[in-house]
Amino acid sequence: MTDHIGANRFRTIPSLRWWIGGLLFLSTVLNYIDRQTLSVLAPFLKSDYHWTNADFALIVISFRIANAIGQSTGGRLIDHVGTRNGLSITVLWYSIAAVATSFACGLKSFCTFRFFLGGGEAANWPGATKAVSEWFPKRERGLAVALFESGGCIGAAIAPFLVVWLYHTFGGWKYAFVITGSLGFLWLIVWRLIYYSPENHTRICESEREMILKDREKNDQDSSRATTVGWFQLLRLRQTWGVILGRALIDPVWFFVADWFVIYLVSKNINLEQGLLVFWIPFVAADLGNFFGGGLSSWLINRGWSVIRARKAVVIFGGLGMFILAGAAFTSSPFALAAIFGFSMFAYASFSTMVLTLPSDLFQSKSVATVSGMSGTAAQTGTILCTFLVGYVSDHYSFTPILIVASLIPVVAMVMILTLVRNGVSSDAISV
Repeated sequence: MTDHIGANRFRTIPSLRWWIGGLLFLSTVLNYIDRQTLSVLAPFLKSDYHWTNADFALIVISFRIANAIGQSTGGRLIDHVGTRNGLSITVLWYSIAAVATSFACGLKSFCTFRFFLGGGEAANWPGATKAVSEWFPKRERGLAVALFESGGCIGAAIAPFLVVWLYHTFGGWKYAFVITGSLGFLWLIVWRLIYYSPENHTRICESEREMILKDREKNDQDSSRATTVGWFQLLRLRQTWGVILGRALIDPVWFFVADWFVIYLVSKNINLEQGLLVFWIPFVAADLGNFFGGGLSSWLINRGWSVIRARKAVVIFGGLGMFILAGAAFTSSPFALAAIFGFSMFAYASFSTMVLTLPSDLFQSKSVATVSGMSGTAAQTGTILCTFLVGYVSDHYSFTPILIVASLIPVVAMVMILTLVRNGVSSDAISV
């Protein structure tokens, strides 16, 4: 092995781990382009098939149900078959599902294809997180995770321009699904060529390999001393409920914007071409908010604040910042709507970054994934319920009550976290 690496030393790639991080970023970009294709085409599809908003909600919910199931089952699959093969299966699965959506011919078939898309796309996050743990030392993992998570916002911002162009260029919606879905196959070729574990990679320089493996050995020793805690024990802790309720309450607001923003703009008599000028703004703002929230909390900690106090400061900013969303109900200006939704999603992403980080602050290492998983299940459940309500309320009334409630819920989430999350959980506290 050593001789082989030495013979190919001239082919090593400097900072190979960041090239791997770039591939994970692109995977998330494509993931969100595939899921946003339907949302962008929703006004055309609703007209072609005479769907109500409640009908469209059923399609969205089909995706969400499979996504909720896939978050746990997909993670177990990737742990079993490895990161390289696991993410290969994941991207192949959802790319086929995206392309196959072009064969849909009605509400039931759209629900079916979106169900399969949701199941495949869910495993992108546990797979990418596992890849980060394999390739990045602990001190760089936060930035690496922020990098691949930012792909979702970028993909959502790119999708409307790409999809509307494909729709008009090819004269219909079917080619939009085929072409956007096919991008995953190109990614898969590059992934299979580049991704191997650091131990076996022939393109990694020895100093980078040694740094990664040395950090991993230290983390494995730390993890071996951690205590495994069951679900019922964790649910007895107020900190657990702070994380669960925080994510369950704010994530549905994000998915409301991701799934319904185009339809909302059309309801305000803003045509799709005009909407393209502003559609991307909330997603780019959310992308900036991710890095702002993490950066601000780190800056406060470096200034002497305690970890939990710094996290809560960002939570307060996020909860109060999202309150501005109610203002969207009282304007029809595309640029005013872009400013309101943009700032709200910037605040949301800052808030969300803290909620996703809190389990690692509060719990021992072997409990972090368990608490994160429970909060993810709660978030998906809340999103499914809210999707039903958005479809019904928007059909029978308007989007105004939805926006007002969506501005108040993050304030409730903020109070829940400030009240329930107080101190880190000691080994004594979780040994009950």
